[in-house]
Amino acid sequence: MTDQTSKLRKLLSLVLYATSRLDALAIAALFILLGVITLGAVGGLLPIPAPDQIAAHARLAPPGLGGGLFGADNLGRDVLARICQGIQNTFIVSASAVLVTAVVGAALGLVSGYIGGVVDEVLSRFADVVYSFPAVLLGLLITAILGPGGLSVIFAIVLVTMPPMIRVVRAATLEVAQADFVVTARVVGASHWRILSVHLLPNVALPILTQTAYSISIGILVESALSFLGLGVQPPVASLGSILREGSMYITVAPWLVFGPGLFLVLAILTVNLLGEGLRTAVDPLRPRILE
Repeated sequence: MTDQTSKLRKLLSLVLYATSRLDALAIAALFILLGVITLGAVGGLLPIPAPDQIAAHARLAPPGLGGGLFGADNLGRDVLARICQGIQNTFIVSASAVLVTAVVGAALGLVSGYIGGVVDEVLSRFADVVYSFPAVLLGLLITAILGPGGLSVIFAIVLVTMPPMIRVVRAATLEVAQADFVVTARVVGASHWRILSVHLLPNVALPILTQTAYSISIGILVESALSFLGLGVQPPVASLGSILREGSMYITVAPWLVFGPGLFLVLAILTVNLLGEGLRTAVDPLRPRILE
């Protein structure tokens, strides 16, 4: 068995063990989050109208009175159906962006912490500059340059979540790079690629995992904020932010239009944050055990 395979198997076992050590609050958050994601995934299979189906007779109908579980909007569209579509689109956009962040940001953090020198200085200053901007303000700037739409939002989320990922991975890499087994690998002439992929990456994977969870919550927040401002995914496609924007126009006469999407948006952000905090608490004591 190769060193890399052994490290990856040990890493997987530690991840599973860390998951089993989640506290009750994090476990509850995990199940609620899975429920929200499942609702978005199977919403089209539920016995409810299509999210874009207009019913003039049901305009602004309250919940339970011909308007479905969460009522109907100003066009008579079922709010629950639109929430299901909104959850799906919000998570697709956010998760796609964070996937890019996890791969590219982790790679840059590894290189920055391992190589050091000018490369480390440039990447660190880049992270500092970008991190100094508020997330939503930076998202507004990106969408103003690239125009509204899902791809612009993905790019904005990547730019917002990249600096924290680079910082976390760089710090973890600096710690691991001083370990005896890394020094030994350098002495025996191991290539930079082997040291990065076999010795360093498995040892910083747990911090990457916890930071990814936090990045998803930031991504959901940025996507929803930009969609609320009309800069996210464009109609007729719905996201939780755009549903909130449409509902806010009728909040005085139909407050249920903002209750449903607001509830699921809060649940999504809160549960992802709680899960990330639970993972961090469970993972931190385990990190030294993978070093060998």
